[in-house]
Amino acid sequence: MIEQEVTIFDRIIAGETPCHRVYEDDQVLAFLDIGPLSDGHTLLIPKERARYLHELSDPAAAALGRVLPRLCRAVLAVTGATAYNVIQNNGSAAHQAVFYVHFHIIPKFPNRGLGISWSAGSLDSARATELARKMRAEMGVG
Repeated sequence: MIEQEVTIFDRIIAGETPCHRVYEDDQVLAFLDIGPLSDGHTLLIPKERARYLHELSDPAAAALGRVLPRLCRAVLAVTGATAYNVIQNNGSAAHQAVFYVHFHIIPKFPNRGLGISWSAGSLDSARATELARKMRAEMGVG
């Protein structure tokens, strides 16, 4: 992994910066966001340092995937929300502000939570065939 500057998440993992811990094991840490978009807004981070999701090892990514659904269930149960967003940004153009992999679990309430707009395009069949073929080859899956 490429060297990166120390982030707030590194300091939280090291115990240098306090947080309201929700869950922790050897591979991941979940805690409440200090600038929540809604009540219960929670962050999930790997303990393996990486700026972007694609830089994580398979075991670190699997640990996130193992905990994320459980964490979402807990957020819903405790907040009473019936809807939520899970968001993970990679790169400043994608609105990443802290350059350390992290997932936001954001409960949605009337007038609180994540607000987004989605400008959908259309999928050209020939381009889709080409993209899918190249992605399969990149992943080594025929």
